[in-house]
Amino acid sequence: MEENQMFEMEESGSDLGKVEISPEVIEIIASLAATEVEGVASMHGGFATGVVEKISRRSYGKGVKVDLTDEGILVDVQLHMNYGVSIPEVGQKVQDNIMQTLKTMTALDVKAINIHVVGIQFEQQEKKVAEDIK
Repeated sequence: MEENQMFEMEESGSDLGKVEISPEVIEIIASLAATEVEGVASMHGGFATGVVEKISRRSYGKGVKVDLTDEGILVDVQLHMNYGVSIPEVGQKVQDNIMQTLKTMTALDVKAINIHVVGIQFEQQEKKVAEDIK
């Protein structure tokens, strides 16, 4: 997708103009919606994403890719889940939450939300607490 490409929304019955939404905004909204779901440990970002975040101290929709196709908007989400959760159940909740949040905040119709589980997060906090008690 080209960086300058925007998603256009047109209000029916309104001649005030149009609203354009940057793909980066959709990525950020989807990323935040995904991390709200219990069972999601973190979003996945590549090396380049990590470097940009450290330099700029900002997150740019980490782990989310948005594509505008002829059929509609496609959202790909890469995430890490907590160990012991039902992956299909949490994946469905992530899809539902992203769909609902995008619908509420942007009024855009999304054709598909593809969830890619790229890692499992084990409970390291419990081990650290247990070691601190000793």
